[in-house]
Amino acid sequence: MEQAATDENGLASRFAAAERGDGVAAAELFTTLYGELHRLAKRQLNANAAAGLTISATTLLHESYLAVCGRSAVFPDRGRFFAYAARAMRGLIIDFMRERRALKRGGAFHLTSLDTAAGDAAPQLQEFVPLSEAIDALAAIEPELAELVDLKFFGGFSFIEIAQMRNTSDRTLQRDWRRARLFLDRALRGD
Repeated sequence: MEQAATDENGLASRFAAAERGDGVAAAELFTTLYGELHRLAKRQLNANAAAGLTISATTLLHESYLAVCGRSAVFPDRGRFFAYAARAMRGLIIDFMRERRALKRGGAFHLTSLDTAAGDAAPQLQEFVPLSEAIDALAAIEPELAELVDLKFFGGFSFIEIAQMRNTSDRTLQRDWRRARLFLDRALRGD
């Protein structure tokens, strides 16, 4: 218990140092969180396995890390860092799906014989884009709910893990989750 509090304080100080522009602290933070970020990337790819993405978890992790590093805003805590990382991964997966769709439609023209049954069964880009747009609309109204969706749905974190990141109760997150799902359901139905 005491070790966990010490570790959390160490992370908080690294986040603060990275926020001030300390490159060494940012590198240490990435090294410390690499395992969790890799797990997040694997969850993202497993959740979208039927889409036929051909990127590895490591590639997704490194691409999202570049997106996170290119961001000028700060991450005051672990929860917001992971929420942004999950959102970056969601965007990258949609971009990879768009690229794949463009290639499928003749973007890299060359004649081959392919089995199209697997491609037809995979979720298509048009199924993911409305969800992403609905989450972005939710973020404009209630950023905390959109962050919760990114952490839970795209990050694969449990309510308990998210509650620990946010220093809140599991019951509060469950209520927020129901509100977010209701908003997304209405947005996707066009209500």
